[in-house]
Amino acid sequence: MTPTTQALRRTALVVGSATILLLAYAGPAAADVPDGWSNPAPVPVLHFLLLFVGIPLLITLGILAAIYLPSVVRGESVAPAGVRPEDQWFGGRRTTPQLEPASRAADENEGDTGGAGGTW
Repeated sequence: MTPTTQALRRTALVVGSATILLLAYAGPAAADVPDGWSNPAPVPVLHFLLLFVGIPLLITLGILAAIYLPSVVRGESVAPAGVRPEDQWFGGRRTTPQLEPASRAADENEGDTGGAGGTW
């Protein structure tokens, strides 16, 4: 037997065992209602939709309102960041003197005090 054949047989055994176990566990779910229990009427579709779709939708809308309404009242834009036409450059362009490499700034300001620094 080749290793590929062994792997295929092992996979088939695992998948087959899992299928048999799944079907064995699902068998009791198809049983009738026991004699002493009540047999309730089916739930109407409208009630089901209101309960399982309407309530989560209302909660979602409430959360969205709590997030966006304060910004809208203050007059801020609620558009996603990628939609705005202007760019935001945090720290400015690399050509500004404030962002020069630290070694060059340290050489120029040799006598200045303050800040962390060290030499080897």
